[in-house]
Order: sequence, then structure tokens, then C-alpha cells
Amino acid sequence: SVEESIARRRSIRTYAKSPLTLEEVSQLLWAAQGITHQGYGFRSAPSAGATYPLETYVVVSEGGVVGLDAGIYHYIPKEHKLELTHGGDIHRDLMKAALGQSWVGSAPINIVFSAIHERTTRRYGDRGIRYVHMEAGHAAENVYLQAVSLGLGTVVIGAFYDEEVREVLRLGGNESPLYIMPVGRRR
Repeated sequence: SVEESIARRRSIRTYAKSPLTLEEVSQLLWAAQGITHQGYGFRSAPSAGATYPLETYVVVSEGGVVGLDAGIYHYIPKEHKLELTHGGDIHRDLMKAALGQSWVGSAPINIVFSAIHERTTRRYGDRGIRYVHMEAGHAAENVYLQAVSLGLGTVVIGAFYDEEVREVLRLGGNESPLYIMPVGRRR
């Protein structure tokens, strides 16, 4: 139940050396930013004015997901699919950009939220920056609760070098990284 997931939610930083399934990754991404109403395109996390400034990436380690190659994948909510943006295992690079936090390097996947602030600030001015950060919190909590319900663990990482994460993920200049969430089986 939702109540059980809330009660059991913890920040988990150690993971078993076991891959995730594509179904588990799919469910985590749907919880983060999945479409909940086809007609209006509403998503699982609320967004000020339905501006949807968040972009979601999955960094998959070598052997991290059964049936999925290592690499950086961009989540496309409207199609509920992953698009490979760059191949190869970049977990060590992401870990270095995250101040050497070992759990970023040891997790089978890292979900990374970034934002294109202009999508929201066009409508709400500077106050939109606050709305974007609220939305990131909503999406991250959804990932936490979904991870608990799947028997997985995760932690929100906010300590990282923005420019280094931007370079590692090859983000565009108008895209700002907000969160890194390593996810794996609880050890």
C-alpha cells in the first residue's frame, strides 16, 4: 500500500550485485514521469501549468539491466520508451562528478533528473524556478516510493558538480542537472 511504502522508505546507499529487470526500470520511470492521462498528457508528478520542465535519464552500468546495454538513455514519457543517447558504461565518470560518492558508482542504474527551466519560467517568470525544483521533489519521491514497492533501494543525490554532470551526460546548454538517484536491489 502507499502507507506501507511511505513507512518503509529509507535512503539506501548499498546495493546487491544483481541486475534490475527492464520491467522494474520501466515501472520506476513511469512513476517518475509517466503519462497518466493520454488526452491531456498529464504525468505521474504534478507540474506547474503542465509545463513539464523535467527530463529524465537512466545511466545503465555494464550488466546493470537484463537485456539492456550499458549507456545513457533518455526517457520519452509520451511513448514510454528509452532512447539510447550514448553507449558505454559511464558510472565511474558520473561518480567522480558526484564528489566520488561510491553508491553512484556501484548502483546498477542511476536515474538523473535535469530541467529545462525556460519551459516553466516562460509562463511564471523567476518564480517558475521554484516550481521546477518542487516538481523535481515530487518526481523523486515517486521514484522512492516505487522503489520500495519493488523491493529496491535508492537515495537522492544533490551533491555534484553541475558542469561535470552536464558533460558526462552530454546535456544541452539550457539543461540543468537537479538530482541523481542510484537504484539497486537492497543489500
